[in-house]
Amino acid sequence: MELKRVFITVKGIVQGVGFRPFVYNLALNNNLKGWVNNNSEGVYIDIEGRDEDINNFIFNLKHTPPPLSKIESLEIEERQIIHFKEFSIKESEKNSGKITLISPDIALCKDCEEDILNPKNKRYSYPFTNCTNCGPRFSIIKSIPYDRDKTTMESFKMCSDCRMEYENPLNRRFHAQPNACGSCGPNIYVTDKNGEKLKMASDHIVNSSEYNQALINWVEKKLEEGSIFAIKGLTGFHLVCDGKNENAVTLLRERKRRPAKPFALMMKDINVINRYCYVDNKEEEVLTGMRKPIVLLSKKNNLLPETIAPTQNTLGVMLPYTPLHKLLFQGNLEVLIMTSANISGLPLEHDNNSALNNLNDLIDYYLMHNRDIHIPVDDSVARVLQGEEAIIRRARGYAPEPLKIKDIKPILACGANMKNTFAIAKEEFVFISSHNGDLENLETIEHYERNIKHFQTIFEFEPKFIACDLHPHYGSTRYAKSLNLPIVEVQHHHAHIVSCMVDNDYKEPVIGVAFDGTGYGTDGRIWGGEFLICDEKSFNRIAHFDYITMVGGDKAIVEPWRLAVSYLYATAKELVFKEEVIEKILLKIIGDKALSLLPIIRKNINTIENSSVGRLFDAVSAILGFNHNITYEGQAAIELENLLYHSDPCSSYYNFKIIKNDETFIVKPQGIIFDILKDIQNNTDKALISRKFHNTIVKIVYDICIKIRDIKNINTVALSGGVFQNNYLLNKTIEILNNEGFKVLFHKKVPTNDGGIALGQIIIANNNL
Repeated sequence: MELKRVFITVKGIVQGVGFRPFVYNLALNNNLKGWVNNNSEGVYIDIEGRDEDINNFIFNLKHTPPPLSKIESLEIEERQIIHFKEFSIKESEKNSGKITLISPDIALCKDCEEDILNPKNKRYSYPFTNCTNCGPRFSIIKSIPYDRDKTTMESFKMCSDCRMEYENPLNRRFHAQPNACGSCGPNIYVTDKNGEKLKMASDHIVNSSEYNQALINWVEKKLEEGSIFAIKGLTGFHLVCDGKNENAVTLLRERKRRPAKPFALMMKDINVINRYCYVDNKEEEVLTGMRKPIVLLSKKNNLLPETIAPTQNTLGVMLPYTPLHKLLFQGNLEVLIMTSANISGLPLEHDNNSALNNLNDLIDYYLMHNRDIHIPVDDSVARVLQGEEAIIRRARGYAPEPLKIKDIKPILACGANMKNTFAIAKEEFVFISSHNGDLENLETIEHYERNIKHFQTIFEFEPKFIACDLHPHYGSTRYAKSLNLPIVEVQHHHAHIVSCMVDNDYKEPVIGVAFDGTGYGTDGRIWGGEFLICDEKSFNRIAHFDYITMVGGDKAIVEPWRLAVSYLYATAKELVFKEEVIEKILLKIIGDKALSLLPIIRKNINTIENSSVGRLFDAVSAILGFNHNITYEGQAAIELENLLYHSDPCSSYYNFKIIKNDETFIVKPQGIIFDILKDIQNNTDKALISRKFHNTIVKIVYDICIKIRDIKNINTVALSGGVFQNNYLLNKTIEILNNEGFKVLFHKKVPTNDGGIALGQIIIANNNL
């Protein structure tokens, strides 16, 4: 029998996902001898056997790999026969400088779910059950290669039973690094709000399954009674209460000082979700998949307390994704508030001691465990758009899966200030971090810098170049300039559009429509209503919304009535109203406080010019009655969108002007404001006004894109920026542009908000170096 030997290098997400036992069994089934091991590059396979058997092995390797793996490349090299005696799994080895792809944290699999619900199984009610197909990954890794001694499971010594599973290539827990059971692994416990461990009736129980079940039953009972818990989960703490208990939800809002921002929900199963929300096939696929993000779903009814998501037409819902979550729903509980546990504006709590110090005023009890979380990771948020999954916040379950980009230099992109992510480029991959939050305080900036250092450690990455935003005062920009490396500064909206292009694997020039709240322009003013002709290297600003004076700088962002005054004043001046008429309008629409801004506007004191569509949305919302301060980002615009769904569909829109200044089109929004005032005067329903306003923005995009196509002969439009999180606006814009024959690009794998900026920065910098 003629033998053949091949050496295979597999690159991709192939560690900690059951890849070596898969290879082991595949080799045995094909009568092959040799070995397999993990290394810093991926997985090496050295096999000998008949040519036919090797071909069959390679075919199955490519086409039937483990569910959590992702093969990026296979390199196959024929070598000289050395007559292996058997097939074995070798120890991991480390090749310095080579990249290792790491799996995200993955939701509980069906097999492990059956284990924890089966009273005869040794892992019955064990909250840390996992295997190579599920469980913690990224959040527990300290360094590579991914072995137990380089994770936060290092301190837990496996019992003999778990060791046998871990060492048996035929077992699905073979080399599952977090493998453990109630005899040898982490454990849960309950404390009061001060961190004192509670004495409970179950304390005398020796059997770990019975103890866990008794403890979880007690927690369920307390939740049903209205108690609020801080529960330590897979990648951080959640604040938790019974989602059906309006008093508990209201109390949580009061304690957290979060009057309006929607709470995320966890529901028992897909049947419960269907009771409260509309769920299509794609939404169900995302909800029940292995990542289990929060999914934004349309409300079906008002059976749940309005305080969960005040004034919203959607709910953010996820299914249980850890064994502990699954066990909490075995009794009467069906709906839990499951919101990230942090003080407003600060990073997600993940350390036991820090949580005890910072969360005790918010909760009644802690449900803790003693498995450390090395890197906290927020829950991901997604929606279904045009039949496809679209990520709004890319974190648990998704990060740090990379994008494959050819010919990329070793660049660190520092990202934006809001909804920050950063990105690193190494070899042929771009790794985007999970959501870091807003870089508005020292704690978040320190968290951001720790995460960058962690990425540098686990991916053995040393940047040679830095990419950052143009804005000189962003925390990310200041960090970039502290590194003493060559810097490429990237305009914010150019980065938005390029991130959308990369998301869609599109490289030709596009008409980029970038609508958001704030982005630093090349003229030193604030942009946010931009039409760009751009590619992955450069851009030309071909159209934009007219500049409006914003009074009080950033103060106007949290007090939208100030923006309303600015737009009303600009409209009155454009239409040459007399000063007394202007004052009368302002008094009627805004009230006495509006008059205090007039001298400031007239003298141009402490004002900023901006072309932001996000700020226009805020202004219209305030004109229609949003008269309180913003308590979460985008609140006024979100409430304006939610308002329109209370009106009947219509295609009407308001008047606007497009003028040409040299080679640039400028959208004059004053006619919109004037028509809205007329509708208010005529007692037109506010929901209809909101719908007509949204239709107007869609019509502006359409008209400008037609003009640009006629001049530049470009037929592809890329839509990006936080304003396009508006579901109605995005869907209507896609529809009207598609009907006119445009190819429309929108975000799917990468957020349309500032969470996608780092990707755009890294690509633009790479093309300019």
